[in-house]
Amino acid sequence: MNKAVKILVEIALFVVAVGLVVAIVRSVMEPVNFNKQTAFRSEQAVQNLKDIRTLQVAYKSVNNKFVSTVDSLIEFYNKGQMSIIMQVGSQDDSLAMAHTEAIKKSKKGITAAQLYDLYKAGDKHLVFSVETKVNVKDTLFHSRENFDINSLKYIPYSDGEEVEMEAVTKLVSGVQVPLFEARMPYKKLLKGLNEQQRINLDDDCKQKNRYPGLQVGSISAPNNNAGNWE
Repeated sequence: MNKAVKILVEIALFVVAVGLVVAIVRSVMEPVNFNKQTAFRSEQAVQNLKDIRTLQVAYKSVNNKFVSTVDSLIEFYNKGQMSIIMQVGSQDDSLAMAHTEAIKKSKKGITAAQLYDLYKAGDKHLVFSVETKVNVKDTLFHSRENFDINSLKYIPYSDGEEVEMEAVTKLVSGVQVPLFEARMPYKKLLKGLNEQQRINLDDDCKQKNRYPGLQVGSISAPNNNAGNWE
């Protein structure tokens, strides 16, 4: 073997060795990167499902049922009202308590709503609780910076795929119980990532009898609206 051929063989072997190293590193890093991206996307997806659950529970408190579409929850958020119990004053404030009792004695049968009218008129030394109506929009998520109600309709990173949701009323232990579930399958949530890794994740979930994705609530097995990540 002359010198030129030997050099070419050495270069070829070097290229092959580098290729093998790159392939090995890639095979090791692929699942690592997939798991990292899965955790990153799941974090946002879980927050969205928690927000959907919060809205569903609020909707049910008003309407005694859940809804099957995120559009209905968005409308409820933008236009709906809900009842809250508002506590005015503190029972530890003895002067305010005495003042309130004096008013109740002087105006027998006075209601909490009437006490609230007095409070709004300027009497700030009252202690009572009253049920009042508030706008959902002014109550839920109002302190969340950059909260976007419309984003709850879509599965993050899915190119516009919508959250899958169902709501039913079923007989449970002899009682009609409203149920709902909202789902984000990994097939949509992990779109664009390594397909084989995603298939492996789905298979692993199925073998463990778990939903292959993220889900909150259940219409088949009542679970107190728990998420499958909890």
